Amino acid sequence: MQGFDLEQLRTLVAVADAGSLTAAAPRVYLSQSSVSEQIRKLEERAGQSLLTRSKAGVAPTEAGMRLLGHARRLLALSDEAFRDLRGETLQGELRLAVTDYFRPGDLTRLLGRLGERYPQVRLHVTILKSDALRAAYAHGDFDVGLAMNIAGAKAAATGSGGVLRRESLAWLGAAGLRVVRGEPVRLLALPDTCSLHQFTVALLRRRRVPYVLAHVASGVAGLQSALAAGLGVACLNESAIGDGIARLAPPHGLPALPRVAFQWLPARRGETAFVTRAREMLSSQLA
Repeated sequence: MQGFDLEQLRTLVAVADAGSLTAAAPRVYLSQSSVSEQIRKLEERAGQSLLTRSKAGVAPTEAGMRLLGHARRLLALSDEAFRDLRGETLQGELRLAVTDYFRPGDLTRLLGRLGERYPQVRLHVTILKSDALRAAYAHGDFDVGLAMNIAGAKAAATGSGGVLRRESLAWLGAAGLRVVRGEPVRLLALPDTCSLHQFTVALLRRRRVPYVLAHVASGVAGLQSALAAGLGVACLNESAIGDGIARLAPPHGLPALPRVAFQWLPARRGETAFVTRAREMLSSQLA
């Protein structure tokens, strides 16, 4: 009989979210050796490697990323079926805050699927910059928050919930745009209250790359329009690449960039069961 074991898939998701086999073990109530065995059996079943291992931890391979998407959906369906047969329904009002850097197409599909599957959930969505989102969430303005954390940046170390997706940052410009070495980079960015703006400017100053702030957009959509119009260069997550926008062709002389992670903000003390289940539902729908 072909197919995957749900518990092995659950272990894969835990390892990917935790970043290591050791950190994943308590999440699935297994020993580290049992987690390793589960992953080994899953890779045998898949017929290919699902994780790359290094001193820094583990990361999904291309095949692992594909299977993770399926795994999250399968686990969510399994949980949904269990709750349905036990007569547990998901209904209520949920206040969701999402970072401006998250793909708008994904959010549109999410709202459509939620309306079909959970018609009794009333969802209020607010789009914010990640720092403003974290502050509002800390004050209790939202039930669930999805923020973007930059690897190695201070915000990334303040503690977050599960990782929804990881992406690379990239230097972007209009298709065919070339950066002239020695001339100041015409930088496009969001306002200086944005953590990615702050990171980009600090990186350029640290590497002594001359730049001028040529354009400040109020949101990512405006930034994409400015990029496509050829007004300059921006540091953005790779999913921001769209019509008329491309990675800068090397050699461009700009610093290497880290990855970012879209992460759920951690549950607050006293969080209701509805909010916990709703976060799990959102995670599975966006996977």
